[in-house]
Amino acid sequence: QVHLVESGGGLVKPGGSLKLSCATSRDIFRTGPFAWYHQAPGKQRELVVSFVTGGSPNYSSSAKGRFTVSRDNDNTIYLQMNNLKPEDTGVYYCTAMGAGRRDYWGQGTQVTVSA
Repeated sequence: QVHLVESGGGLVKPGGSLKLSCATSRDIFRTGPFAWYHQAPGKQRELVVSFVTGGSPNYSSSAKGRFTVSRDNDNTIYLQMNNLKPEDTGVYYCTAMGAGRRDYWGQGTQVTVSA
């Protein structure tokens, strides 16, 4: 049973943009909470942004002003990433609360920012 599936990662040059998607299954709450995490090579997973439906997103200092999170009526979560930097390289994971009030995680999508 698949709960969260990320897509949209890839290779981009510094200053470029990517839009990540996180498709959710029906057992994921539409209210959230939702979050995107970033795991750089050799480092711990770090929070990029978290939010609940109808609330204001909380962005990390590095994401603020460059990244924008959104959600559509199909409960797909997006992360628009602009002005990407090499330090944004890594695997991006979405997470959301669902059935059983558990936090579910996707498998991640790789983002590489390199000239």
